Amino acid sequence: MRYLLRIVELALLVLLVAITVQNSQSVEFRLFFGQSWNAPLIVYLLGFFVGGILLGLLGTFSYYLRMRRELSHLKKELRQLHQGKVPNDPSDVLAD
Repeated sequence: MRYLLRIVELALLVLLVAITVQNSQSVEFRLFFGQSWNAPLIVYLLGFFVGGILLGLLGTFSYYLRMRRELSHLKKELRQLHQGKVPNDPSDVLAD
């Protein structure tokens, strides 16, 4: 299995190098107010790819923090239940 993974990684590397060589021509990226940058196309592709990854991670960061906070709250409740202390639950009042 490990050898198969290495073969797939090597094939992917060869594919990416071939794409890089084919997209090595210089491209002008125009911005506002007459500014422009000249760089190979692969630099722009890599930059936008990394930017997309960073935006995706930033978008999931708040969800991760919320789930972590909820998990710590649930662990705290579980510890209180094991110690015999019942947390204040508003639904207990309705059950009476």
